[in-house]
Amino acid sequence: MKTGTFLEIENLGTQNKKPIIIHLYTDWCSVCKIESFQLKKDKDLIKMMNENFHFINFEAEKTKEKINFQGKEFNYLPNGNSGIHELALALFKNKNQPVYPLWIILDENQELVYYHEGLFEPEKMKEELIKTLLN
Repeated sequence: MKTGTFLEIENLGTQNKKPIIIHLYTDWCSVCKIESFQLKKDKDLIKMMNENFHFINFEAEKTKEKINFQGKEFNYLPNGNSGIHELALALFKNKNQPVYPLWIILDENQELVYYHEGLFEPEKMKEELIKTLLN
């Protein structure tokens, strides 16, 4: 599966505009691992994502570089031995209790079209991606 970064999306500007899938996860999340395994087995879904979307796989608690997204700057917030990225907090609806994994689908104008916390089954993901492409 082809993955990109927020910087690459920002640098594309108006060229090669596609909807964006943002996947927030952590390395300790067991649901994230199950989901990743299911996703890697679904070749049709991977093909659809690679051809029609920009995909960003974002490790919410380990990504430490400054990120510019939608005209704002976000930084890593350390907290003892761990921490979380400001952008992850900005993307979560519940700022006090983030739920992993989080899937966000933005249209080609970076407007939110779908928000999903927790396990995102491949069949349901396909449905939502198709809806996004048809709109």
